[in-house]
Parts: sequence; C-alpha cells; structure tokens
Amino acid sequence: MKESALPLEQVTLEWIGMRAARQATAENFPVALRVLPKRARAQLGHAYAYARLVDDVGDRAQGDRVALLEFIENDVKALFGAGRSQSARPQLPIVRDLQTMVDECNLPPEPLLDLIEANRVDQVVSAYETFDDLLAYCRLSAAPVGRIVLHIAGAVTERNIVDSDAVCAALQVLEHCQDVREDAVAGRVYLPAADLRAAGVPRTELDARSTSTRLRQVIAEQVDRAAAMLGSGRPLVRRLSGWSRLAVAGYVAGGLATVDALRRADYEVHERHVSPTKRGTALHSVRVIMGR
Repeated sequence: MKESALPLEQVTLEWIGMRAARQATAENFPVALRVLPKRARAQLGHAYAYARLVDDVGDRAQGDRVALLEFIENDVKALFGAGRSQSARPQLPIVRDLQTMVDECNLPPEPLLDLIEANRVDQVVSAYETFDDLLAYCRLSAAPVGRIVLHIAGAVTERNIVDSDAVCAALQVLEHCQDVREDAVAGRVYLPAADLRAAGVPRTELDARSTSTRLRQVIAEQVDRAAAMLGSGRPLVRRLSGWSRLAVAGYVAGGLATVDALRRADYEVHERHVSPTKRGTALHSVRVIMGR
C-alpha cells in the first residue's frame, strides 16, 4: 500500500485549518473593523485564523489533541527558524500566513506558543481553585491576542502590555460567565472553585436549566472583577492612535456592553445566551474614545 505523502497530523490540521480560516472570514475578526487599513485587517485576520485553529484543536479535534498541538508548535518554531531543522519551513498554510506579520511587526514566538500552551492546559485542567489561578490561565489563553494586536500596531510598550493583558483577561472572564452551562457540559468549570464553595453552589447547578440565586451571586462577583479590569482599557486607548485606538476601544466597549447585558439579565445565563447589544457597544466605544 502506498504511504500517504503527508503525516496524518498534517492532514487533520489542514482540514481543521480550512474550517478555521472560513470562520475567520465569516466572522471578520471583531477587531478587524472595516475602517482599518488593508494591511492591518489582513494581519489580524491571519492571527484570528491561527487562534481559531489552535482552539478548535484543543476543544474539538478527534484523536490525539496533544500530538496535534505539538505539530502546530513545531510549525510555529519553524516559522522563526527554530524548528526541527534550521531549513524547516512551516507545513500548515495558516502558520505560513503568519510569516509577513512576524517579519514586518517584529512579533516574537511567545504569543503564538502561549495559545498552544493554553490548549495543552485544557487537556489536563478542568477547574481553577482561585480567581488568581484563572488569571494565570488567561495570561496564556487571552493575553497573547492583545499582544499580537499591539505588535501589529507598533505600540508595544511595558505599560501598554500590562493594560492590554488586563483587558484581555476581563474579556475572557466575561466569556466564561456567559458560557457557564456550556463549559460545564463539556466538563470544564472556569468559575473559581473557592467562590463556588463559599456560595454553597453544588456541581449540579452549573448545568441546570436555570441559574440558581447562589450561582448568580458567584457570576456577579466575576463580572464585577472583570468590569474593574476593563478600567485599564481607558488609559490604554488614550495612549494609542489611528486604527489601533479604534480597534482597542472596540474591544473595551464590547466588554463593557457585555457587563451591562449580564447585569441587565440579572446573571441568568442558563435559560438563554446573554449577549451585548450593538447599540450598547457603539455607545461605549464613543465614551471610551472620548475618555469618558
């Protein structure tokens, strides 16, 4: 029997990658607003397709997810000339598409590798004891996206990174608050275990049909924490200019509108998916840009 010209991992990843790229195009990467320059929009699109590929492998891929993530890691290292051999070239189209961004924006490998590490963690960790533990995970799963945006914008400074990390963590926490039931069904709990115990929330309430009063209290606590972290977005936006100011303001505004939506729903996240309104996001964008 003739052997396949490509390893099974590459075939699998290229199939997942094509789906991720289509989804990235369809969703138009939240930051990649139409007002952005063509170059920035294209680079953000490639970054989003990569992030979707890694997340899809970590969450949904059939077979050995750890091996698939290792394949992507080797491809990323090849992108920086540090793969299995110095002459190696990335084999996955989605990783190859990152080359221009890496070269033009002086992007280091860490943000790309951290996203892989976050999905490795997902294979072995299904719950977090404290909010600080959750934030440590967010530094791998969320912060890299903001850092990539800063590199594309040419706005990498120590202060910008600190504020961007806080905003990205807040957005991740809010997403976990929106998806409590979905995560629980998948076997994962992102609400801090210490907070759940303190409120007397049993595991069975995490995927119940409705959100109990005590679970709502825990969600409200996380939303308040996220809202406070989003405060870092205002000084960050003030320090930015051009398209990056608009883009990051959109990120922050989306988070603030999500906070509003969750509070308006009284933290009932099981009966329906709670989402921010377009009007609310637009209003917050204007306020953030104007420094209010």
